[in-house]
Amino acid sequence: MDLEALKAIAAALMAPGKGILAADESATTIKRRFDLIGVECTAESRRDYREIIFRSPAMADFISGVILYDETIWQEAADGTPLSSILGAAGVIPGIKVDEGTEALPNGNGDVITKGLDHLSRRLPKYHARGARFAKWRAVYEIGAGLPSHNAIHANAHALARYAALCQAHGIVPIVEPEILMDGGHSVEACQEVSAWALDEVFRELYFAGVALEGMILKPNMVVSGRKHGVQAGRAEVAERTLAVLRAHAPAAVAGVAFLSGGQSDEDATAHLDAMARLKTAPWPLTFSYSRALQAAPQRAWAGRPENAAAASAAFAHRARMNSLASLGQWSPELEAG
Repeated sequence: MDLEALKAIAAALMAPGKGILAADESATTIKRRFDLIGVECTAESRRDYREIIFRSPAMADFISGVILYDETIWQEAADGTPLSSILGAAGVIPGIKVDEGTEALPNGNGDVITKGLDHLSRRLPKYHARGARFAKWRAVYEIGAGLPSHNAIHANAHALARYAALCQAHGIVPIVEPEILMDGGHSVEACQEVSAWALDEVFRELYFAGVALEGMILKPNMVVSGRKHGVQAGRAEVAERTLAVLRAHAPAAVAGVAFLSGGQSDEDATAHLDAMARLKTAPWPLTFSYSRALQAAPQRAWAGRPENAAAASAAFAHRARMNSLASLGQWSPELEAG
């Protein structure tokens, strides 16, 4: 493991004022999003949409890295240029989602385990040769009656640690993503408690696996109320609770924290990040690693029509700029409206 090289990649991904675009939706997930805008989901339509975003001038200004799906990293643009090369030409680091989704955990009563460790050591060199310099693995936890179980917390943490160690051994910076889903009726206090539990277990397993924290990025959920809960925590409370959990349960040695949006509205995801940046109590750089909160607006603007490419690019630029400002603690509702 070349730790200095990993640290340099992580530092570039956490560059001030820039964030990470999660463009790693599976074909199933992006089909659901295309269905909402009336676009047939094909390999060509997925490529066309992503090419518009990747060629946006906003990429160079506000995005440090893009997480790609397996299909996307091998795709070429309409002119034959690999999509990963388009990113590289803009100074954006290509990354790759390497997990293969979830399946039911035996005796889990609703818990799931993320799969994809089999043959990962064989896949990583191929992704590295294609230009990927970082990767992502997502573990998912649901809060409910008896959920998550200790088995789910432990099994997913162990998988995250194995993944991270393999990435570093192949010169790839791992993004470690333990996500507490905001679905359901749980309170913000319950989200805070489970987030702390998951982080403790993840960092314990990372230590046992010998993962260098300076060469990895944490991608956590924010501490929010469940979507169906009767009382929704305000933006200031979300910021304070999220940073309190991270300061207590995530070591300061981690290279950076890039938050997931987790189903929040575009503006909430931006405002929460801004509120955390303004607190100035984090020992790590903070930024965003959003998918829907960066892409829903440009997808609506595009609607599958080539003549809408400029409008889609502009919509993406606005969302990217708003989140860039938020990561610096400089966002405002007035700028959002503008």
